Amino acid sequence: MRRFVRSLPALLIAMGAVYDHVTPTDFTGAPFFTAAPLVAAPLYSLRGTVLTGVVAVTVLLVLRGLHGGLPKAEVITELVTTVVVSVLAVLIHLLVRRSDERLASVREIAEAAQRAVLPEPAERIGGFEIAARYEAAQEGASIGGDLYAVQDSPHGVRLIVGDVRGKGMSAVGAVAVVIGAFREAAEQEATLEAVAQRLERALARERTRREGIEAREGFTTAVLAELPHGEAIVRLVNRGHPSPLLLYADGTVRPLPATEPALPLGMGELGAWPDRADEAAFPGGATLLLYTDGLSEARDEGGRFYDPETGLAGRANALREPGALLGVLSVEVRRHSGGGMADDMALMAVRRP
Repeated sequence: MRRFVRSLPALLIAMGAVYDHVTPTDFTGAPFFTAAPLVAAPLYSLRGTVLTGVVAVTVLLVLRGLHGGLPKAEVITELVTTVVVSVLAVLIHLLVRRSDERLASVREIAEAAQRAVLPEPAERIGGFEIAARYEAAQEGASIGGDLYAVQDSPHGVRLIVGDVRGKGMSAVGAVAVVIGAFREAAEQEATLEAVAQRLERALARERTRREGIEAREGFTTAVLAELPHGEAIVRLVNRGHPSPLLLYADGTVRPLPATEPALPLGMGELGAWPDRADEAAFPGGATLLLYTDGLSEARDEGGRFYDPETGLAGRANALREPGALLGVLSVEVRRHSGGGMADDMALMAVRRP
């Protein structure tokens, strides 16, 4: 399809030449020649756009010369029109390229900021094997607000995977707030519930500095996990986020849903209740998988969601390495969605050796 679109300017010139040659002299193929450089402007380089205009004018000149109509006023009008439209096409190309460069620059800045606040964690933290991965949606999509962080603390290894509402630099700014508050709270707070409350207060402060819809509707879905030192358990606080999965060494996959569903972080004014951490066994050889909805809400052509629990069932034994697990998930979800996802996704896998 892309090849056909890029060939349109040449096809238009060819069609114009054929139409002009086979029809009576009262008919003209000038509309085809004027359309060609306009179509080329957003598709080709500057050189290609100029060349298309030159070819269109040259072909028109040759045809009129063959038909002996060069001195006629109508012919001169056709030539002037084609030249003017070609010049306009070049100006349009320059404007489009400048706009694309500006958009690319903004995206590069956002991606650099995102990488700065989302560094890859060490491969081993607190005795656990850890891998994290950020997968952007299809090329050209807006930067999202997916996040992850790991912090070793006196209370155990603590993790967060979340998704800030919104796109672009504002979302990256909110990600920085959440991760900064998490790292501080993970070190200082004795319980995972207290960490969640610190994040709630940090987002409440952040909302007071925002305006418009972000101030009214800004929130962050997140799941917080705690892996206490010396205990084969995992504690979870889920704030409106997809349930983590526990992959056992025998290939079994078990979801870890919240016992009591809670609102996302940043929506405390809609209801106040204490966070309660759920606890599950986390035996040796098992892997904890946390992810954002970019994974579980990826759709195929039929509109069906990707189901990581089904996709990983029976295969966990072959995907022991956290990095290999995330790599397989990345490939499979893109294959499921036809190569392009609608939303970014963050993945984190933690294995107890």
